[in-house]
Amino acid sequence: MIGRLNHVAIAVPDLEAASEQYRNTLGAKVGEPQDEPDHGVTVVFIELPNTKVELLYPLGEKSPIAGFLEKNPAGGIHHMCYEVEDILAARDKLTEQGARVLGNGEPKIGAHKNPVLFLHPKDFNGCLIELEQVG
Repeated sequence: MIGRLNHVAIAVPDLEAASEQYRNTLGAKVGEPQDEPDHGVTVVFIELPNTKVELLYPLGEKSPIAGFLEKNPAGGIHHMCYEVEDILAARDKLTEQGARVLGNGEPKIGAHKNPVLFLHPKDFNGCLIELEQVG
């Protein structure tokens, strides 16, 4: 059901410093910050030959990333995103098998302007999973 790894998301306490580190220290292609108010984050995408890294920074007081950074002040891996062809079919199959979809179960539009869903980390070995419909 899942396709290629779309990105690994890392919550960071300082978006500018993290972007600079990827750009200058690691020599990566770093995108511009973009606010995603529906998800409570500002994101920066690092383009790699085979996938992306998504830097996450809190946007607003109710950001889920703010809570993550309270528990992990240095930052850390927040989630993995896998591509799917049909997000509704994937959701239905996963829920039939007992997986929990976060939120109201309906896809939201993600940073790539595609439908996304998040799956409960307790159902996937402690890892928050994002599914993104592509194609």
